[in-house]
Order: sequence, then structure tokens, then C-alpha cells
Amino acid sequence: MRKRLAFIGVLVAIVCCWTACKGDVTTTGESILDPDDQIIVLVDTFALQSGIMSSEAITLQADSFLLGEIDTDYGVLRASILTQVACPEGFRYPEGFVVDSICLFLYYSSWVGDDNSPMSINAYMMDKQTFRYSGTYNSDLKIEDYCTRDKSILTNRRIVIASEKRDSIQDSNGNYVPMVRMRVNDDFEQYFGKITSFTSQEEFNEQFKGLLLESSFGSSTVLNVTDVAFGVYYHFSYSKNGRDTIVDDMKAFYANSEVRTINHFAYQDKEQWVEELRKDSDVYDYIVAPAGVYTRLRFPIKKISDVIIHNMCNPRSGDTIKRPYVNKAEVRVAVENKFTGASSERGRDNWLQPADHMLLIREESAPRFFRKKELPSDTCALLCALTSGVDSLGNTIYYYTYDMSDLLTNYLHPLLADKSGKETRDSILNMVLVPVTVGTTITNTSATAITSVREQQTMSATQIRSAKNGMKFEIVYCGF
Repeated sequence: MRKRLAFIGVLVAIVCCWTACKGDVTTTGESILDPDDQIIVLVDTFALQSGIMSSEAITLQADSFLLGEIDTDYGVLRASILTQVACPEGFRYPEGFVVDSICLFLYYSSWVGDDNSPMSINAYMMDKQTFRYSGTYNSDLKIEDYCTRDKSILTNRRIVIASEKRDSIQDSNGNYVPMVRMRVNDDFEQYFGKITSFTSQEEFNEQFKGLLLESSFGSSTVLNVTDVAFGVYYHFSYSKNGRDTIVDDMKAFYANSEVRTINHFAYQDKEQWVEELRKDSDVYDYIVAPAGVYTRLRFPIKKISDVIIHNMCNPRSGDTIKRPYVNKAEVRVAVENKFTGASSERGRDNWLQPADHMLLIREESAPRFFRKKELPSDTCALLCALTSGVDSLGNTIYYYTYDMSDLLTNYLHPLLADKSGKETRDSILNMVLVPVTVGTTITNTSATAITSVREQQTMSATQIRSAKNGMKFEIVYCGF
């Protein structure tokens, strides 16, 4: 009995000692660590604002080009092409050559709209002025400043059905290449055929300023044009072994990367249909290309800064004791218009799909970014490809995701440096979602590198969930 009581007494003593030690162990680290040296990790969520914005035009760079007219739920778009053609520097026609005919070739990779709806194409000489190769041009330039449209250079307006194969050819791999071939009239043939001096591009541009291509009727189809060229067919003769020999030949004049090609866009009643889109702002926002209709996201940067800096302060003195770093600042843009199935299942505008790439850029930096052909950076512009996933119900979803951690950290540090509290940064950070075309290359390490980011000149329409419809901005941050 005494042994049992002794054992119970020892056991109680051990339990009491363990209980006392447990409290000491869990608080020992905090008790010896100065509050100023502790690492703070916090998470906060902030509400955003969003809304549609409409720019007058987009900044044009070399890309594919649209030609035609089409009526959509996002307005009636009419697209025309103004282009120079490259001078074949150093070329000379053979002595005694005779021009037989000149044809204008138009190659296109695809089209949007009605496969079988007819459209007409006409062409005019640019007879007023030409482009500067290094100049910056917008999609709303005035055609009248470059071309009078006094007289067509074609024998007849060409009627085109996008899906027809009358003029099309096959490449060396047997692939179908859609093409339109148009015969020029006698007046232009004589004019262009007399240009025989090919000393420089500048001199050539003085003799032939360029070409305007546009559609005359048809509002159901737009071609995605890839190449434009003149083909000059000529013959010459020479004497061989006392006999005259006739040789037929052709010289091509291309609208290539050595010259400027400009896409002109005109949207009918643009202000009215943009206002109609804004009526959906409680649920949806929109990004439409090449209309220059984008979505602005408004980040409450002052409120975010105040919350983060408050949490970095000593609760007793109010002094800032921690330097904040944003570890994660994610905003997800949910895409609401889904990809469709076969063309027979598509509605009137279902071919207007979400943009493949979307740039989130500081609004104040956008004009400079595209004008100077800059590349994305974490403190100015963030690039994201359209991403797919699966929701909790197993449905396919599409979205763009952006991590603004570096951008926010860049904003916060100047606020800490200004101890006087006179920091003048704007209370709202305006960012804009812009659909873009991305150029890439493969590096020596087999990695993909971005070489160019341009405002999208092909057609797309992206319907996104608006900020009022659940878009949140979650930030994970810490202080050292």
C-alpha cells in the first residue's frame, strides 16, 4: 500500500512539473525576442473597382492586317490598308523590256464573319503623301491626308468570297494559301511600268508613295491579310547565235517589313455601343480589339499602403519598425465568354473569342510603352496568357492571373522613406487590361523569350467578371 501511494505521489509530481514546463517552453522564444525583431506575416483582402474605358485609337506596329467590313454586337468595323511597297534596290530591267501586265496580289491567312458573303475590294494610289519608316501612326489616321481616291487603279472592282479558291495556290508543302489576284488598269500599268530607277527606298517612295486597299460593299466578312505585292510581268529579247530569243519574266514588289503598312480602323456609332456595354458594369466588363475598348482596374493604393504600414508600426510608439515586402498580390480576371465548338454551333458573334494574351499595365505608362515598343516589367506592365482550369463542379473556366507583388513593394518603399507624411502618390492606382499580340523567340538555352508586345490588331472580344461581381485583391505581406 505504501509503495502504491509513493508511486502515485511521484506521478503527480511529474505531471505538475510537465505542466509548468509546457507554458515556459511555448513562450520562451517570444519572451526573449525583442518585438522590433519579430517577423510579421499577414494577409489582407481589398475590394477593387472596374469599368470600361475607350481610347480613340491604338498605336500601330507591324502585324497581320484586317481588310473589309463587318457588323457585330460590338459595332460595325471597317478596316482599310495603306501600304508602301519595297524598292528592289540595285535591280535593273533588261534593255528593251516591255511590260505586258501588272497584277496586285493579296494573301490572307483566315477571315472572320460569313464564309460565303461577297465583298468588293478596290485599290487607289496614295497621291498626297507617304509614311516615314520610323514614324508613329495610330489606327484613326485620316485617309484623306494620304489619298484622294480620285481613280481606282484596278480594271474592275474585285468581288471576293472568303472561302472561294479561284485564285488560291498551294505552297511547297501542299498547304492551301488563300489569295486574291487583281489586274490593274492601263493607266496605272503605264505609270508603274515607267519606274525604272531603284537607287533607294526614299527615292522610290517619291515616285510611288503607296497604295490604299479598301472594301466598297459587304458588311459580313473581314480578311486577315498577311501579304500584299505587285507582280510586273514583262518580256525582253536578245540575240543568240544570230537568232532573236524572247524571254518572259516577272518582278515582284512586296509590302514587307522594310516599308510601312498601316491598318486604318473605323467603328460606326462607337460611343453608343460602348455606353450599352457599360450598362452591364454590375456584372461584366469588356475588352474589344481592335476597337481600343479596354477595362480599367482601380486599386485603392492609399488604403492598401495605410493598412500595411499601420501593421508595420510599434503599437506603443506608432513608429514604423518594419520594412514591408509584398510576397503575393494576386488578382484573377475571370473570363465569362467561353470558347465554342464547331462553327455550325456558333452564334452571330461567337467567333469573337477572348484574347490569347492580356497585358495589365499602368494607365499612365501605356502610351509610352507601345510607342517605344517596350517589354513587360514587374513594376509597370504584367503579361498573362489566357489560362484554363476546372472549378469545384468540374466545369472548364478561363482566366488571366496577375501577381502585383513587385509593383506594390515598389510603391510602398517611397512611402516609408518620407517620414514627414507628405508623400504625394495618387490614392488610386489605375491599371488597364489591354489585349496584345506577343512575339517570341527561342534562346540558346531553348527557353522562350518575349521579343515584342503590341496592341492587338486582329479581332477579339473578352467579357470578364466585373469588380462588383466578386473580383478581389488578396495580398500576403511581411515585415522585417
